[in-house]
Amino acid sequence: MSDQKSAAPPEAGQNRGWIVTFSGTGINLALGVLYAWSVISKQITKEWGWNETQAALPYSVAIAVFAFMMVPAGRMQDKLGPRLVATLGGIFCGIGFILASLGQSLTGLVLGFGILAGAGIGFGYASATPPAVKWFPPARTGLIAGLVVAGFGLASVYIAPLANYLLSAFGIQSTFLILGIAFLLAVVLLSQLLKNPPVGYKPAGNPAPAKAGSAPKATAVAADYEWTEMVRTPQFYLLWIMFVFGAGAGLMIIGKLAKIVDLQAGIKAGFIFVAMLAIGNAAGRIVAGVLSDKIGRTWTMFAVFVFQAILMFFLRGLDTYGTLFLASVLIGFNYGANLSVFPSATKDYFGLKNFGVNYGFVFTAWGVGGILGPMLSGQIFDAEKNFNSAYLIAAVCLLIAAGLTFVTRAPKAKAR
Repeated sequence: MSDQKSAAPPEAGQNRGWIVTFSGTGINLALGVLYAWSVISKQITKEWGWNETQAALPYSVAIAVFAFMMVPAGRMQDKLGPRLVATLGGIFCGIGFILASLGQSLTGLVLGFGILAGAGIGFGYASATPPAVKWFPPARTGLIAGLVVAGFGLASVYIAPLANYLLSAFGIQSTFLILGIAFLLAVVLLSQLLKNPPVGYKPAGNPAPAKAGSAPKATAVAADYEWTEMVRTPQFYLLWIMFVFGAGAGLMIIGKLAKIVDLQAGIKAGFIFVAMLAIGNAAGRIVAGVLSDKIGRTWTMFAVFVFQAILMFFLRGLDTYGTLFLASVLIGFNYGANLSVFPSATKDYFGLKNFGVNYGFVFTAWGVGGILGPMLSGQIFDAEKNFNSAYLIAAVCLLIAAGLTFVTRAPKAKAR
């Protein structure tokens, strides 16, 4: 269902495209309320007497629901338009937080924060990027995707201190209520600015011109694949495996960073390192998106995977404030790069028409990586009382992903 039927000149489309782009960024900034859990769960174990396993369950459920809800949400976004689906995301997320504010039961928090808020985040995230990239030529896909998803990466810079203030001033249940109402309003209002281009709209510079003698870039216009066609291509599985390794390595560190800096350097102010990782995360999404527009998606992936593998290999020997500070920023940068390069590659390989549902399937790799990475590092720490083996395993997985980039190319044109 199209939001608009009449044609519009490319110049007007560019202006509208920037409104859609920054609206998507704002939605992701709000949906980054997911990052508030690290602060809230710490207070829950202190005040409500929950153990760490109980406190981790609502967050783990939210991660899984978020990742796998991207598939139906992406499908709805393709068919019904981004405005409706993102609006539903804001409503689900807000109601989930409000429900979580009503009691102190594990079931209530799993249902409210884990299932409802997790689903809402999936709906909103699935609807933010597709309409934005449709307003711009292929040569800007990486930049636009990077700008939109940068909001989610940057969210923890403000959400952790905000949640910490609310908890100290109002308590756990009121914090859930305030965040739920605030982000319901923010996401629903920003969702009204999301809009697909009119039928027949062609952005200026589409398709991007190729230089004589140059290698084909990732900005070529792709055929439109249905998801049933996409999952029968080897490119889908190559992207999926690389995304699992790239996301899993980053999420493993994100979930354990405060403990890592305390363990290796005796630093108690872990929130500073988490904030710097978040800044690197947001910057990586934008910089890698622009770089991938210039040198291609797979070369960007290769550089990110190798760089991250080197950081993981040396991380076990870092034991000073300065080295861990720099490593946090760079690890966040490389992790964030995945979140702009992979949607761009999905669009390049499988087209724009079904981009929402197609990227939803690719994005399930993020959910799998988000479960496997932290679980692996946790089990290794329980057995060895350090994360050294986890770093090495992650480095090897990243090098395997780097190797896979050499056999990952856009699918050949479909038979018409």
